[in-house]
Amino acid sequence: MMKSPTWMSETEPDPVPIKAAGWLRVAWRGLLMGGYTFGGLAVLVLIRLVEKPIYGMARPWSPKITQSVCRFAFWVLGMRLEVIGTPLRGSGVAVANHTSWLDIFALNAFDDIYFVAKSEVANWPMIGWLARATGTQFITRDRKQAQLHLQLLQRRLRHGHRLLFFPEGTSTDGRRVLPFKPTLFQSFLTPDLPGDFPIQAITLAFHAPDAEDPRFYGWWGDSDLARHLLQALAYKRHGFVQVIYHEPVGASEFSDRKSLARHLHGQVASALPWSDPAA
Repeated sequence: MMKSPTWMSETEPDPVPIKAAGWLRVAWRGLLMGGYTFGGLAVLVLIRLVEKPIYGMARPWSPKITQSVCRFAFWVLGMRLEVIGTPLRGSGVAVANHTSWLDIFALNAFDDIYFVAKSEVANWPMIGWLARATGTQFITRDRKQAQLHLQLLQRRLRHGHRLLFFPEGTSTDGRRVLPFKPTLFQSFLTPDLPGDFPIQAITLAFHAPDAEDPRFYGWWGDSDLARHLLQALAYKRHGFVQVIYHEPVGASEFSDRKSLARHLHGQVASALPWSDPAA
C-alpha cells in the first residue's frame, strides 16, 4: 500500500478566537448550511432513483442539486466566489491545486464535475456521505489495483463524466503549488482514450480576510477539521476565492506523463501570484 505524504509547514496560523457573536453565527449558519445540505442530499437521492434507470451512469439532473448546495454554502458564509475563464464541457479531466475542504464547494458551485479521491474519504463523517451521493470515484493507493482503477476511470469518461484530480497528493496552505505527481497522468496517455482528449487546469486562489493570516483558509497536515469548520462558520466578514479555468490541452500534445504534469502545474501556478515555485 502506498501512503500519500502530507505536506507540513513549520508554523500554522493562530486560531481566531470565537466570541459570543461568533458562536451565534456558528449556530445560525450551521443550521442553514446543514439543513440545506442534507435536504439537498435527500432530493438528490430521490432524483437518482429516477435518473439512474433512464440514463445509467450519466447524470443530467442531479449535479444541479450539488451546485445549488455549494452556492448556498458560500452565500451563508458571506464569502464571494469569483469565476474566471470557462469550464470544460463534456467528457474530460480537470486538475487543481488543493488548499482546503472548501475546494470541493468552490469547484462544484458552477460546474458538473466528479472528484477522484482516496478511499479513506468515503469513511469521513458527513463529507464521506456527500462524496458518495455526488458520484465521487474512490481509489485505493495500491499498485495492484492500478489497472482496475484505470478501467473504472476510463469507463466514467466514456459515459461523458468530467473527473477532477488533486495531483499534488495533499493539501497545502494555499500559498504554493506543490509538484504534480506524474504517475497520475499516465492514465491519460493511453490508446484507450482519443488523442484529442481534453485536460483542463484549474487554479484555486483563496484570499484571506483583511488583517488575517494569508493562510487563513488553508487546511493541511494535522489541522483539525472541526476547528477549521467552526472558524469558517464564526468569522464575520470573509475574504473571497477565485476559481480560474485555464485553456484545456490535448493529451496527445505531450510525449510523456512528466511533460504533461509540468505543463499543467505551470498553468495552475501561473495564476497564483504568491505561489512559491520552489515549494
